[in-house]
Amino acid sequence: MDETDVLIAGAGPAGLALALDLERRGVRCLVLEPGDGQVDTPAVSPIGPRSMELFRRWGVAEKIRCAEFPGARPPDIAWVTQVGGHEIHRFERFTHDTHTPEPEQICPADWLLPVLLTAVGTHPGGSILFRHRLDGFTQDTDGVTARVARLAEGDTTTIRASYLVSTNGPCSLVRSACGIQSTPRFEPQVLRSIVFRAPRLAEGLAARGHRPALTYFLLQSCGARFPLQAMDNNGTFKLIAGSDEGAIDALSLVRDAIAFDTPAEVLSDELTNVPLMVAERYRAGRVFLMGAAAHTLSPPGGFGRNIAIADAADLGWKLAAEHAGWAGAGLLDSYDAERRPVALEGLEAAGIALRSRGSDDLSGRLRDDTSEGVLARTELGLQLAESVAHWDVDAPEVHFGHGYRSSLVVGDEVKMTAPWRPSSDPGFRAAHAWLRPGVSTLDVFGDGFVLVCFAPHQRLGEVVRAFEQRGVPLQILKCADPEIAELYRYPYVLVRPDDHVAWRGHQPPADPLLLADMVRGAC
Repeated sequence: MDETDVLIAGAGPAGLALALDLERRGVRCLVLEPGDGQVDTPAVSPIGPRSMELFRRWGVAEKIRCAEFPGARPPDIAWVTQVGGHEIHRFERFTHDTHTPEPEQICPADWLLPVLLTAVGTHPGGSILFRHRLDGFTQDTDGVTARVARLAEGDTTTIRASYLVSTNGPCSLVRSACGIQSTPRFEPQVLRSIVFRAPRLAEGLAARGHRPALTYFLLQSCGARFPLQAMDNNGTFKLIAGSDEGAIDALSLVRDAIAFDTPAEVLSDELTNVPLMVAERYRAGRVFLMGAAAHTLSPPGGFGRNIAIADAADLGWKLAAEHAGWAGAGLLDSYDAERRPVALEGLEAAGIALRSRGSDDLSGRLRDDTSEGVLARTELGLQLAESVAHWDVDAPEVHFGHGYRSSLVVGDEVKMTAPWRPSSDPGFRAAHAWLRPGVSTLDVFGDGFVLVCFAPHQRLGEVVRAFEQRGVPLQILKCADPEIAELYRYPYVLVRPDDHVAWRGHQPPADPLLLADMVRGAC
């Protein structure tokens, strides 16, 4: 029987992110992957700035940036009647301040996955077991016993682990075995996904004086505004249409999406079910749900993937604390309390994004080259600029605006109000600032707790001794930069291993031993 500390079912971005975090913290893990690591129909969703910050910590951010489209890449989002037709609104990506050392990145899934797979590594040198499938499990007070199919050999084996984490979904065997319900929060969406090649499309756009875009939202009079997205820089695209378009052949839909004749070849035509749901709970004993096993959100905007990567960061340090022996009895329970509300918020954002694509009636004159058509396009452009059309392409609140409200967070609840930026609000991700060229405050966080001090105090030694008494790793960061002090607003700020603020005060804590117990889940 093989043994490990944490068994992860699923080698998608979420499972691999958790493996990276655990390995960094010295926790053994194995990742079960039924496939061979190949991506059949890759998506091109943005990797949000918060995810890129975490990838920076795990040492793969630069590799991900090097895995982007070769050559010039158009990052913009354009709302159009047709590609090469009338442009009604454009959103220029990467022009807004995201308050981060790692801006968002466009990286196709079939290029992202090899970076993560290489970083984690294949067993026995690494943690990934390809062609291995979780077929069942039992758990007791000491751990989990998993029955694993070895697909290449055609037999089964047993793996014993302290904890099991499932990232597979939405039809999660683990979730079902734990009796955890996952009820759709919005009506499930069935979308038609058409991948096609149009090698001369960019040439045709340039000849007509049109700027290219990464994603086009095709606006139709019926209210539909589904995306057409570049899959690479070599003429491969994906067109999303409603399932009600099923009676129309794929090539006709592609030709109608483009305003001029250009060679096109359909590569695939599939129906995709988007269930839009969040599990009722994320833990059952020694079993945890994460990623698609815990939540399924709208693919555009990358909400689900980005939330799943942050799930890994939250669960990783808590499992590591349990492994190291300093976790309180309530630390692992806080994973559900902190991360499930984030998925519910993301689900609402995804619902807004979907509703913004097809809930309103658009003018039937949008394509007309008449004064009425010009008026209709102008009015719609103004509406898009002021509406929720950017929710799935520019949602900083989804990346940075989650304030945890669990028992681990000490201090009054802070409501996020506009204009908002990260600072030292309890429960929120601590603010990024450059300590020196190339070194962010976030680069100092991550290994254990960090007490950021903007003023000296004779009682700091008491705090250090209290955390040492409880076995909780603590580092003191003394910062004399007045601009960073103004950003953080409080002279003493305690930051957790996942960059979120655990506590802040105008003086060091009056009872540092109590604070150490609270932030490790012992109260």
